[in-house]
Amino acid sequence: MNTSLRTSALLLLASPFLFLSETTPAEAASVASTDVTDQSTGEDTSKTRKDASARDHHIIVTAHLDRQRASLQPSTGATVYRFSRQDIERIPGGDNAPLTTILLQAPGVAQDSYGQIHIRGDHNEVQFRLDGVMLPEGLSVFGQALMTRFAHSMSLTTGALPSEYGFLQAGVIDITTKNGTSDEGGNASVYGGARDYMLPSLQYGGHTGQWDYFATADFVHNRVGIENPTPSFNALHDLSNQYHFLGHLRYTADADTRISFTAGVSNAEYQLPNNPGQQRQFANPTYMGSDLAQRLYGSVDSASLDEHQKEITDFGILSLQKEMGKLSLQSSAIVRYSSLGYSPDPLGDLVYNGIAQRAQRSVFSSGSQSDLTWRVAPRHTLRFGYQAYVERTIAKMDSTVYTQTGTDQDGNAVFDGATASIHDGTGRTGWVYGLYAQDEWRPLHNLTVNYGLRFDGVDEYTHSKQVSPRINVVWRPWTGGTFHAGYSRYFTPPPFELVATNQLGKYAATSGEPANFGNSMVKAERDHYFDAGFAQDLLPGWHASFDAYVKLAHNMIDEGQFGSPIILSAFNYRRGQVHGFEFATDYSRGPFSVYGNFSWSRAIGKDIVSAQWNLDPADLAYISRHWVHLDHDQRWTASAGASYTIFHKTDHPLRLSATMVYGSGLRMDGATPNGASVPQYATFNLGIVQSFENLFHTPWLKRTELRLDVTNLFDKRYMLRSGDGIGVGAPQYGLRRTILTGISQRF
Repeated sequence: MNTSLRTSALLLLASPFLFLSETTPAEAASVASTDVTDQSTGEDTSKTRKDASARDHHIIVTAHLDRQRASLQPSTGATVYRFSRQDIERIPGGDNAPLTTILLQAPGVAQDSYGQIHIRGDHNEVQFRLDGVMLPEGLSVFGQALMTRFAHSMSLTTGALPSEYGFLQAGVIDITTKNGTSDEGGNASVYGGARDYMLPSLQYGGHTGQWDYFATADFVHNRVGIENPTPSFNALHDLSNQYHFLGHLRYTADADTRISFTAGVSNAEYQLPNNPGQQRQFANPTYMGSDLAQRLYGSVDSASLDEHQKEITDFGILSLQKEMGKLSLQSSAIVRYSSLGYSPDPLGDLVYNGIAQRAQRSVFSSGSQSDLTWRVAPRHTLRFGYQAYVERTIAKMDSTVYTQTGTDQDGNAVFDGATASIHDGTGRTGWVYGLYAQDEWRPLHNLTVNYGLRFDGVDEYTHSKQVSPRINVVWRPWTGGTFHAGYSRYFTPPPFELVATNQLGKYAATSGEPANFGNSMVKAERDHYFDAGFAQDLLPGWHASFDAYVKLAHNMIDEGQFGSPIILSAFNYRRGQVHGFEFATDYSRGPFSVYGNFSWSRAIGKDIVSAQWNLDPADLAYISRHWVHLDHDQRWTASAGASYTIFHKTDHPLRLSATMVYGSGLRMDGATPNGASVPQYATFNLGIVQSFENLFHTPWLKRTELRLDVTNLFDKRYMLRSGDGIGVGAPQYGLRRTILTGISQRF
C-alpha cells in the first residue's frame, strides 16, 4: 500500500507503453505478412506469431487507454492511498474479504456497525467510482454492494479534492475493475468455515480480436450477516444469504477509441439478530409506565423475535473513451436501482417498540458523467466536465400501533390494547448536478498549481446551489519529497434516499407518536475544507507521509438509525467542525512488506435543525446550546500489516500475512448526549496462503492456492456500539474469532 502523492510515478511507469504503441502496429503488420516455418519441426508457426503479436498489441493499446483515462481525473494536491492487486491479495481473506476490511487498512478510516466506515470524521460521505465513473448513492446498510473480488486495484482519495470531485467528498474510492486483459483466464474457488460460512465464487476473463470481456460471481451464506448485539461467541437469528455479479465488456475500435459496458447485481437477505433479556416496552419513555406496558411485560421473549431485511442493488455503466490529439474524453451513461425492505416481528416489535412497521424504500437513479482533458500547452492542462443525475425515490410504511385512550394521573399515556393500522408513503423525483473547470499549471518544473471552480445544485426535497472555488499546490523541493496544501469549498446534497418522509400527524395519540413533531427539511451541507501535508521517500522502498486537515461546516449532515427498521435517516447540525491529522508509512523489499498508520480526529456539531422528531426534546434543547461529539467520532484510529513470502523464487511460494485494526471507541451517551465513548479495542487477523504452479501437470489448470485465514486471532471481545447515543439504535459487538479456509484453482 502506497501513501504517496506521486502521480508522476504513474506517468513514468506508463510511458514505455506509449512508446511501444507507436512502433508495434508496424511490426505486427510485418509479422502478419511473413510466412514463418519452424525448421526443427517443419510446422508453420506464422499463426502463432500473429496471435502473439495481436495479444501484445492489444495489451499495449489497453495500457495506453488506461493511462489516458487515469489522466482525466488526477488527484493533484489530495491525499491518495492506493491498493494494488498484490496489496489486496496480501490482506487476510484476499478477494474473499469484505471491501470495508480492505479500506480499514488506510489511515483515517474508522470502523462502525452494519459494515459502515467513516473517513476523516464524516458519517457516510463516501463516493464510489468504477473505472473513474461515479455511482449514484444507494440504500445498502449492511456493507457495500460492491465486492472486493470486483477490483483489480483501487485507491482512496481524501483531503482538499480538485474540482472534478463533487457531491460526496469525505473520500473517493475509485475501483479499477478486473478485465480480460489484466485478469485473463479463470478462477474457481470455495471458501468457508465457522458459523456456516460458505462462499463459492467463479470468475473468467479474456480478449479476442478487439473485444475484451470479464465476469465474476459469488454466493455468500453465513450466520454473521449483522453484528452481534451481545458479546457472546455466536449471535441468535443472524442468517445471511447474498449473491453478487459483475460483468464487463469492452470494444476497442482503434488505438484511440474504446467503448465499455459494466453491469453489476447484488441481492442480500438478512435475519436481524436478537438480544435476549430485553425489558423495554415501547420506544418512547413516556409509555413505559402505562398499564398496557405492565400487562405485556414478559409476553414476548426478545430472544425469539423474527425480523428480516432485504437489500437489492443493480447498476449499469456504458462509457465511451476517445483520444483526439491533445484532447482526452470519457463520457458515460449510468443507471442504478437500489431497494431496502424491512419485515418486522408483528407482535414482538409492537410489544417492545409500540410499533410494528413494515418499511420499503427504493431509489432509481439515471444520469451521465463526462470528463474532458485538453493538454493546451506544456505547462497547462485544462479539464472540464459535469455530472447530472435524476433520482426517483419511493417510500412505503405500513404500521401497526396501539391507540391511546387518555392519560393517567401522572400524565403517562394509557392504552386499552386495541391496535390501529397506519399507511404512510411518498414518492418524489429530484435532480442533482455539477459542472467543473480547472487548470493544472506548472510554473516551475517542481511546482504544480491546480485551481478551478465547481458549480453544484440540488432540486429534491431541498433546492439550493453553490459555486465552489478550489486550489491545490504541490511542491517537490528535492528528490522523493513532496509538500502539498489545498483549500476546497464543498457542497454536499442531502442523501435523497435517506430523507425521512413520515407524515407525523398520522401517529398522534398512538404508541408510535414521536417524542416531538419538529420535522424541518434536511438541507445541503456547505463546507470550508483546508488540508496540508508532506510525503518523503526515506529509503528505496520506504515511504512516509503526514497530513493535517480542518473542515468548517454549515448544516453538517449526519445519519442515524431511529426505530426498529435498519434504515438510516439524515439530519443536520447547524454548525459542525472536524479536524485531525494522519501519519502513514510503508516499506517493501522483495518478498517482505510492512505498513502502519495512525490518525487523530475530532468531529463535533451544534444545534440540530432538521428531522428533529427523531430525538428526545431534552437532547435537542441541550444540543441547541452546546457542542456535542458526533456519534461516529473516534479520537484515535490505527491499522498496520505485514507480509512475507517464503520460497518466493520457487513454484510453491508460501505467503504469511497479518493485519491489525485499533480504535479508541465510537461515542455513546454519558452525562451529556454522546458524552462518552465505548472501550478501546485492537484486533489482529492472520492469513496463510500456499500456492502451487501447475500442481496437476495439465495445460489448462494453472495455479492452485490453499488458504487459511483467522479473523480476530486472539478472540477479543469488543463493542462497536453501546446501543445509546444520537442515532444509535442497538448495541453491536465485533466479530469473535473466526477460522476460514479455502481453495482456489486458476485455469
